[in-house]
Amino acid sequence: MISKKALLIAALCLLLSSCAQKQDEPPQAEQSPPAQSVPANASSAGDTSDSQTAQKETPAQAGDSDKPNAEPTRDTELPPLLYHIDKAYNVKPNEDGTEKKVVLLTFDDGPKEKEMIEGLIDTLDKHQAKAIFFVNGYRVKAHPELLTLIHERGQIIGNHSWDHIDLKKESAASARKQVEDVQDIVEKTIGERPRFFRPPFGSGNDRLHQIVEENDMIYMTWSNGSLDWDSKNKNKPEAVIQNVLDQLHPGSNILMHELPWTVEALDELLTKLEAKGYGFADPRSIGDKPVTGQ
Repeated sequence: MISKKALLIAALCLLLSSCAQKQDEPPQAEQSPPAQSVPANASSAGDTSDSQTAQKETPAQAGDSDKPNAEPTRDTELPPLLYHIDKAYNVKPNEDGTEKKVVLLTFDDGPKEKEMIEGLIDTLDKHQAKAIFFVNGYRVKAHPELLTLIHERGQIIGNHSWDHIDLKKESAASARKQVEDVQDIVEKTIGERPRFFRPPFGSGNDRLHQIVEENDMIYMTWSNGSLDWDSKNKNKPEAVIQNVLDQLHPGSNILMHELPWTVEALDELLTKLEAKGYGFADPRSIGDKPVTGQ
C-alpha cells in the first residue's frame, strides 16, 4: 500500500511540474498569411520609389495626373482669309461686310530679350490679339530659343532680312541671300517658313518685290509708325501711344519694336484702340489680294 501511494504521489508531482513548464513558455505566433511590409532598406520618411512603382495608376488616374502639367497647345486652326494688304500697306477687307475697323500689330528687329518678348505677348494675350514679329536672321542665329518662344505662344513670325541692311542698295544675289537665309533658319527652328516680309527701313525695289514673291511671302512696309525707335521718344510710352493714335485709321498697319517703353505702352495702347471700336486683325487671316478684291 505504501509503495502504491508513493508511486501515485510521484506521478502527480511529475504531472504538476510539466504543466508549470508549459505555462512559462511564450505563446506561438498566429499562423496567418504574411503581411506586405515596407522593404527593410526603406524608412518611413525615406525613398518611396518602390511603393510608387507598386501603386500603378488606373487609366483615369493617369489622365488626371497629366492635365495639370500639360503644355498649352498652339491654336493650329487657321482662320479664313478675310483681308489683304493694299498698295499703301493698309489692311483691307476682301469682301463687303467684313469688318474694316481693324489694325495690324507688328514688332520689328527681334528677337532680342526674353523679358521684353514675354511682356509683349502677355499683353497681346490679355487683349486676345496676335501680331507679326518681324525677325532678323542674325538675331535668330544667336537666340533660336527666343524665336521658338514667340512661335509656341501663338504669335506669327515675319522675315525682316538677315542683317537689317538697305536691300535696295544690294545686288540681286545679295538681296536674295538676305531674304532666303532667314526663310531657311526660321523653318529649321520652328518648322514653318514666314509668310510676311518687311524690308529694313521700308526700303525696296521691284527686284526685291520679285524675290519676296518667289518665296511665297506678302510684302509690306507700314501705314502707321509708332516712332518708338526715335531717340526723342525713348523712355516715353505716352509718346508712343499718342503717335499711333494721331495716325489711326481703319486698316492701320502699325509699326512697333521690341523696346522697353513699347512694352510699357502696349496695354494702354490696345485698351485705347478697343475703346475707339477697333479690333485686331489676325495676321493669319491676311492673304494675297483676290482678283476681284478692292
